[in-house]
Amino acid sequence: MSKRKQKEVLVIIPAYNEEKNITHVLEQLESPEIQSFADVLVMNDASYDRTNWIVKDRKHVLVTHVFNLGYGSALQLGYKYAIRRDYRYVIQMDADGQHDVCNIPKIYESLKAADDAGNTPDIVLASRFMKGSSAYHSSGVKRFAYQLFRVMIRVVTGRHITDPTTGLQGLNRRTVLYYSKYNHYDDKYPDANMIMQMLLLGLNIKEIPAVMHPRTQGVSMHSGLKPVMYMMRMFFSILAVIFRIKIFKIDTKESLSDELHKT
Repeated sequence: MSKRKQKEVLVIIPAYNEEKNITHVLEQLESPEIQSFADVLVMNDASYDRTNWIVKDRKHVLVTHVFNLGYGSALQLGYKYAIRRDYRYVIQMDADGQHDVCNIPKIYESLKAADDAGNTPDIVLASRFMKGSSAYHSSGVKRFAYQLFRVMIRVVTGRHITDPTTGLQGLNRRTVLYYSKYNHYDDKYPDANMIMQMLLLGLNIKEIPAVMHPRTQGVSMHSGLKPVMYMMRMFFSILAVIFRIKIFKIDTKESLSDELHKT
């Protein structure tokens, strides 16, 4: 029996009650183009609908939490799986259909593409707000949050990140390894705070334009008053990152390098 060739990419999809959306997402990921370089892992965060059975029926790798642990915990467990299985890259995307699968090959190519200095990105962010991105509409509260986080990142790091809250990202192995370790990743809402952290730690972050769609079915984790609470929580989380790295020097570029070399 021939051994299956190891693929370079693991696509991680956190899912919570996404039975109305996830079938379409998985159908797109099952195209020969995507399957030629990527496997799919669905992190079912204790859904009580048919999400679990839909993924099983389609024969994708599935991890189901007994209790709802949150978006960040689902991703972090996926990172641990990717490290154990020796994947070179991770691409994370949502299960609700907002992240068009056409972005996956572009993120993969960007992760492998070296700049003029010969460096490849550690993180590739798929942006809704760059020239070349598809039109994307959001509420006033969300637009205010995006701008607030952009300003915070630019003031502290000097980098202009157009979409600091994008959930569609590509990560190289050393980023995945760092995120997989205890206390290196927000277990609830990893977002602009993680971008701030990794910029301060000296990682190479690149943005590319993306095609995204509005959610058409199901309930978003940012519905109702949640965007306001999310913005407040993220604001203080970003401040905590700044104090931890810039003021108290608890994490530094040197400590990141030392820790990754130990593994």
